[in-house]
Amino acid sequence: MKKLIVALIAATAAMGAAQAQTTQAAPHAYVGVGIANVDHDYSSAGGLNVTDKDGYNANAKVFGGYEFDQNWGAEIGYTDFRNSDFSYSAAGVNGRGSSDGHAYYAAAKYQFPLNDQFSAYGKLGVERTQSRLENVGLYNQSQGNTGAYASVGVQYNFTPQVGVVAEYERYGKEKDFGAKPDVWTVGARYSF
Repeated sequence: MKKLIVALIAATAAMGAAQAQTTQAAPHAYVGVGIANVDHDYSSAGGLNVTDKDGYNANAKVFGGYEFDQNWGAEIGYTDFRNSDFSYSAAGVNGRGSSDGHAYYAAAKYQFPLNDQFSAYGKLGVERTQSRLENVGLYNQSQGNTGAYASVGVQYNFTPQVGVVAEYERYGKEKDFGAKPDVWTVGARYSF
């Protein structure tokens, strides 16, 4: 009886190891596009009293990466924080201005498969954000920040090559003006 139990345990362990080898993802590259929703802020925009602003708007994002196995990978990305308009008053004069900007990031990625099609992931890395305040008379200015990048998200794969993602991203610290660091993104990706 003991020999039978030992044989069953050994067979179960061998089948588990064989199954783990067959479900292990082969290394591959991927590319994707997304829509990043972000709010804009002007609380410290050169002494301007902002009276109205656009709020959340959709921005384009492109990204690509390499997955070394089913868990670990690396990703780079670019988000274009498109123009956002606002109204202001300064020294008794009313006016309109806009901000524009973009961000780059490079991050390590850890992915946790929940089943064959659905997984959760987190990314941690570095980002570089550039913002411009425009059409504001003497207050026109530009700022750039480098900081920590972090993200958590989920991915659903329709096929082994095609999937969709939804994630919350954090691009560094709060800026004086322009896109806030909290970004909600949805996108599609293709694996090679």
